[in-house]
Amino acid sequence: MSDAAIRELLERVKTIAVVGLSNRPQRPAYGVAAYLQRKGYRIIPVHPIEKEVLGEKAYPSLAAVPETIDLVDVFRASEAVPALLAEMKELGLRYAWLQEGITCEEVPEGLDVVQDQCLLKVHRRLFA
Repeated sequence: MSDAAIRELLERVKTIAVVGLSNRPQRPAYGVAAYLQRKGYRIIPVHPIEKEVLGEKAYPSLAAVPETIDLVDVFRASEAVPALLAEMKELGLRYAWLQEGITCEEVPEGLDVVQDQCLLKVHRRLFA
């Protein structure tokens, strides 16, 4: 995606599901999610063990989230991404953001995926 397309997406997005977000402040997912919250985004933690993170109810999977998700921010190993993207397609979710170091060679048709980029860094650069 071009910078212009990413900027337009981030201006439109309201709710971000953060897959892999735990209650460990030293983890990158926590810092990125806290930053996004401060910038006005609604964060939905997706983690199989957590009950609440950053004051938000956590869900064990994307399918368990009862509200609309605009963007899925992924903090999982690249090996887990194909199944996650397949789940997104089944759920009718279109936009995924794979954090630094995370890639997927085969993206299902109909999904727009930013790969191997830090959402916090890109947001800061585009909205500074």
